[in-house]
Amino acid sequence: MIEETLRSAGWRPGRHISTDHWRKTLEKTGLVRMHDAAEAFLAEFGGLDIQISGPGITCAKTPFNFDPDNLIGEEDRFADWSHTIGRAIFPLGELDEGRFFLGIDENSEIYLVETWLATFGSAQDALEKLILGIAPERIETAD
Repeated sequence: MIEETLRSAGWRPGRHISTDHWRKTLEKTGLVRMHDAAEAFLAEFGGLDIQISGPGITCAKTPFNFDPDNLIGEEDRFADWSHTIGRAIFPLGELDEGRFFLGIDENSEIYLVETWLATFGSAQDALEKLILGIAPERIETAD
């Protein structure tokens, strides 16, 4: 099911697209920097728009995309969370029609980014959780 969903959105094994546009656009403010994990993930999955809905395992399946252009202007939010948890979170895309943002750290961990933070785990786990409708784990931070 995971592979079929990704393929229907345009992914294929060995997919590799340029990430230069996202690097230039999002690094312009100086608040975020595209690290190797973000570059590798976006080269393979960047631009995909996954249109899913319906009941999931622990939460509803909701559409998501890996288009960092949707997060232009939100770099400060990613920089603030990066500072809070001590990891460099780079913008990846949106979840639930822009209700939440997605980001990736230098260890390939994928996060739900809002006024609070949650983790979907490693990139591979995150893809499964996003597609199957498994809620991320909220990260408790000292305010």
